[in-house]
Amino acid sequence: MLEINGISKSFGGLRAVDNVSMKISEGSLVSLIGPNGAGKTTLFALITGFHKPDSGTVTFAGNDILGVKPSEIARAGMVRTFQIVQPFAGQTVRENIAVGAHLRHASRRDALDRAREVAEMVGLGDRLDQDAADLTVAGRKRLEVARALATDPKLVLFDEVLAGLNPSEIRDVIPVIRAVRDSGVTILLIEHVMQAVMSLSEYTFVLNQGRLIAEGEPRAVAADQAVIEAYLGPGMAARLKGQSAQVPA
Repeated sequence: MLEINGISKSFGGLRAVDNVSMKISEGSLVSLIGPNGAGKTTLFALITGFHKPDSGTVTFAGNDILGVKPSEIARAGMVRTFQIVQPFAGQTVRENIAVGAHLRHASRRDALDRAREVAEMVGLGDRLDQDAADLTVAGRKRLEVARALATDPKLVLFDEVLAGLNPSEIRDVIPVIRAVRDSGVTILLIEHVMQAVMSLSEYTFVLNQGRLIAEGEPRAVAADQAVIEAYLGPGMAARLKGQSAQVPA
């Protein structure tokens, strides 16, 4: 469904994304992990048309989408969420979601009806008439998911939809993400919450300093020495490895 080949992007002298290649199959739920500043969100921006890569190709549903506007990419069926959720001021939850629904529904009535359906799917059905600005952090995260789903996408790129949530809220949102995939939507998610990565994703890519350093099943990736060093630093990783080697069997 989505194929990225040799994507690179520099900002000044900083190589934010360096020769990254990935393939996402239709119907899959794939995660992209890595330490802060690894280039994950920049990669999302390159995939969805918000930034233009210096080199490489992006193919979605068999079509080259380099240089295509984000709005047209969304119309083709690929949308993304954003880390910082900003509801439209002075609008209800229903109206916020309807903004996304208008991509497919010209009629306001149809868009509002679609907004209600999506709100119920993500657990906001009882807050449709609430001012979106009054939602909790967890509610705003659900709203961001809902606005993306209202566009009736084929592929959604979720950018840290669990960030800022407490453990109980994370447990509540994980089934929502799983239900999205089960409904037929392919998912690529950036996530730091390893509980979610292990629970949800079937395959994981690891980005560090703009480069892919590992990929595979989540548990295998989490045990990869290069991945451990990327998160903890070589010194701490070596100390932990030494301590584990000293523990009697």
